[in-house]
Amino acid sequence: MNQIAHTKEERRDFIHQGLSAKEVKDRQALDGKNELQEQKPPSVWRKLLQQLTEITAIILLVAVGISTYMAIALDGGWTKPIVIGAIVILNVAIGLYQEQSAEKALAALKQMSVPTAKVRRDGTVQEIAAADIVVGDVVLLNAGDRVPADGLLESVTALAVDEAILTGESEAVEKSLTGNGKDVESIGDQVNRVFAGTSVTRGSGTMIVTAIGMATELGEIAGLLNKTKPKQTLLQKRLSRLALTLTGVAIAGGVLIFMLSMTQRLGSVADNLMMGVSLAVAAVPETLPVIVTISLAVGVQKMAKRHAIIRQISAVETIGSIDVIASDKTGTLTQNQMTITRLWVPGEQPADISHNGELDASATRLLRYFGLATNATIVATDDGEQTTGDATELAIVRLMQQHSLSRNKFEQEAPRVAERPFSSDVKSMATLHELTDGKFLLIVKGAVDRLPVKLSQTERRRLDDVHDAFAHDALRVLAVGYRVFDSDPGRDWEKLEGDLTFAGIIGLIDPPRPEAAPAVQQARDAGIKPVMITGDHKETARAIAEQIGIYRDGDLAISGRELNAWSDEELADKVEQVSVFARVSPEDKIRIVNAWQSHGKIVAMTGDGVNDAPALKAADVGVAMGITGTEVAKGAADVILTDDNFATIIDAVDSGRTIYQNILKAVEFLVGVNFAQIFLMIGSVLMGWGAPLIAEQLLLINVLADGIPGFYLAREPGERSAMKRPPIPNEQSIFANGLGKRMAWRAGIYTVLTLGIYALGRFGLTGNKAVVGSTMLFLVLALGSMIDIYPIKRREPMTWASIKANRSLNLALGTAAAIIVLIALIPALQGAFGLTSLTPVQWLISLVAALIPTAILEGLKRLDWRKRSGAVVTE
Repeated sequence: MNQIAHTKEERRDFIHQGLSAKEVKDRQALDGKNELQEQKPPSVWRKLLQQLTEITAIILLVAVGISTYMAIALDGGWTKPIVIGAIVILNVAIGLYQEQSAEKALAALKQMSVPTAKVRRDGTVQEIAAADIVVGDVVLLNAGDRVPADGLLESVTALAVDEAILTGESEAVEKSLTGNGKDVESIGDQVNRVFAGTSVTRGSGTMIVTAIGMATELGEIAGLLNKTKPKQTLLQKRLSRLALTLTGVAIAGGVLIFMLSMTQRLGSVADNLMMGVSLAVAAVPETLPVIVTISLAVGVQKMAKRHAIIRQISAVETIGSIDVIASDKTGTLTQNQMTITRLWVPGEQPADISHNGELDASATRLLRYFGLATNATIVATDDGEQTTGDATELAIVRLMQQHSLSRNKFEQEAPRVAERPFSSDVKSMATLHELTDGKFLLIVKGAVDRLPVKLSQTERRRLDDVHDAFAHDALRVLAVGYRVFDSDPGRDWEKLEGDLTFAGIIGLIDPPRPEAAPAVQQARDAGIKPVMITGDHKETARAIAEQIGIYRDGDLAISGRELNAWSDEELADKVEQVSVFARVSPEDKIRIVNAWQSHGKIVAMTGDGVNDAPALKAADVGVAMGITGTEVAKGAADVILTDDNFATIIDAVDSGRTIYQNILKAVEFLVGVNFAQIFLMIGSVLMGWGAPLIAEQLLLINVLADGIPGFYLAREPGERSAMKRPPIPNEQSIFANGLGKRMAWRAGIYTVLTLGIYALGRFGLTGNKAVVGSTMLFLVLALGSMIDIYPIKRREPMTWASIKANRSLNLALGTAAAIIVLIALIPALQGAFGLTSLTPVQWLISLVAALIPTAILEGLKRLDWRKRSGAVVTE
């Protein structure tokens, strides 16, 4: 600034001239673009390393290494390393692709609105991209503009700026040319400065840019947020523990089978080592990482269709586990549109106009006064509407439009000749109009207690009663009065604004979204605690929360001031009783999140402003608004709502729970049979039969028979009871809720069945060959483990409707079953996989035996279902 102008005259000349093209170019070369810089994304190599250091990937890589060594040194064959290596590559590719897709979705969202700004350069006013603004630019601000950078004001005309994204205060700040600038610590007190990202709600002004991009107040917060480390999700923790368990079992099983084989001298050291490696690989569900990734990817796609863009793929399952939704009020639970719901004219009863009923003559006259003293405009565009003005005045214009009342027509009958802009000191504004009969009409609009109206004691009491009734319902009350002069009264406003005739009041509120109350009830049914956190006044917040079911009898509603009187320990003790937090600061929001998390709860936090970003990071799931949200809030969030709607969060919870349950079903489907394979191999060796299955057969079962149908579990529809159950506790094991018991039953059933089938084929039927037993065992294990996906994929009793519900799974299962049967039938494939031809009787026995696990598992499930249903009825 000092390099541009020193004296008043130089400064004035500069304001009218602006920077030259050369100065702009030099400054852009020096300071760069006026953009917020996101944290540099990890390189492809770092992402690749992250994928390969997952515990399940490490297990598979070890298996690839051992099997490759066996193939080279001991002529063990290349089938195993090729198949396992392909699985590793597929899993990594899917993970990298999905991360890239999520970032592309966010980039597309950012391009929905590219801001521009009006600047004066080389003596002319130009409209340029906000990113091209440089320090020293002269920027023109008008109502409706978003401030493109930090700057010092040089001129103001009734300028008011909404700084909620930085301060959390919902009231616009009146700007002036006097102030202490940056000597004042609070942003809200720097009345002679404006800041990037804030919005002009009223008036106009001129600013000189002092900071751009990351040097702005907005940029400083963005820089802090970029340093925050991501958290590990519950699913990641649970799957890591599962993988460690399976690793231990795999190593122990491999070592045991190797030692037993050597002890019984069943083969050479190389053969026995290969058998041990085969068993270790059999214990690891190679396709589980792929299935988990596909499930999460499916969740991302489903949620995107339901207006929720997932930035972090892991958030898909976390959002399904949330215990608390701490939601902002404005725009999320409400329509973010101030609306006049009631009005009152002296001498009449208060009128409820929330249902678009007809207005009588007195109500129309009242709206005429409000309309004449209003500056807001609403213009229909191809994209919806373009609005100018503050929320209160826009509500007046909207109500007039709903009743076919034209402000232009009112102004033709009474043209405005003068105006006193709104003043925060007197809480009112005044306009003067010339009437067709030569008289002049003064209208004053503002707070009831600031209007100098003539009222008797009876009239005053009546006004107070109506005002209190409106305020009790959290309505913002606005009054209007008028005065008629026989001739032009001049412009001495202090003298003019006295002895007004009281015309009436209107009650305004930002009404709840129609879908908010049902969504809140759905959250409660799902065991989720809905909480409102807002910068609005406590009574207004409480009234809205009560309407939509967040606030109930016995709950607490507290303000930020009351909250500050509590220690962190007191807050943790009382937080479960509080359903409304009002007038809170960014620090308060973090305290609230931490208080809930101290109880082991999973917390989702919504927000749109920069001041919300720290809490979005602190929460387990940060949810940013896609329409009204700042880029910093979106960058801090895990989920972005493209419709800014609370109900969308509940839809996302539903999808998240479905995906999580489908992953658990995949774990049950894959791991149970893998354990059975271990017990089968060990049992067979202990009996002196040797290994009943070779490595290629085990891999074929794991990848083809289990893996391919398992992939399509990700597309299994949600169950009706998904949103009727409480969230999964934070500390709960992946084997809880009967999963471990069901897996044990399944492993036991398959172990006994497969040992019996192998013995029957090897010893009890014509041929008396080990290869016959292996072939029958292969068919039973492959086909049986595919078919029993049906009792696993639904927790409710199996029906024909549930069987048909997932068409893609049915097609995949049919394809995999056909391949298995062809391998067992075609001689060339039989030889490649160590199989032989079977007689019709042997085929019949194998196919019937393959249905036994499904029948037993479904029977056990129905027994358990009846027990639980009976317990519910008894209760």
